Amino acid sequence: MRIEREFPPGWKRIKTEPGPDLDLFQIRYDWLENPRNGAVLKAIRLEAPTWVNVVALTPEGKVVVVRQYRFGIEKVTTEIPAGIVEEDESSQTAAARELKEETGYTTSKWEHLGYVEPNPAFLNNQCHLWLAKDVKKTHEPEFDKGENILTEVMGLEELRQEIANGNLRHSLALVALSHVFDLRSLLV
Repeated sequence: MRIEREFPPGWKRIKTEPGPDLDLFQIRYDWLENPRNGAVLKAIRLEAPTWVNVVALTPEGKVVVVRQYRFGIEKVTTEIPAGIVEEDESSQTAAARELKEETGYTTSKWEHLGYVEPNPAFLNNQCHLWLAKDVKKTHEPEFDKGENILTEVMGLEELRQEIANGNLRHSLALVALSHVFDLRSLLV
């Protein structure tokens, strides 16, 4: 039996102050009053642009993946094409741009899989998940100055091995892939 509980009224913002600009994120400090006990807390909010992640499938049903060095964990990871939605750009336009720039693959067959909130504890953004069907290599990749990417095409067994071996652990990539494949069967 589910017990219904009344959700407490919202937190009251006392003041807001900008913090440092970290290129990928803008820090904002909010002083908030806890509705339960009246305590005032200084909360850190990272303001970030919207992101996209793309599950790109070839006509044969293989997945286009990228391998790249990740500064945070200091190793090369296997992921799916992804990136930032630029100002005045839709998430679908950004998904198509990122797929083309990072891999050279393109398509006209797109399906929006929804969006997730990467970490609502302190991030304010969304990550839109896109499925690109029948992708074909039509261009050479156009990497940003901080990118050095290797593109590969993998079948489900190879993808399973990348997950099992710990090479594909990016949570947003796994969420996007789970909208297309049953990852439980990939992890067996």
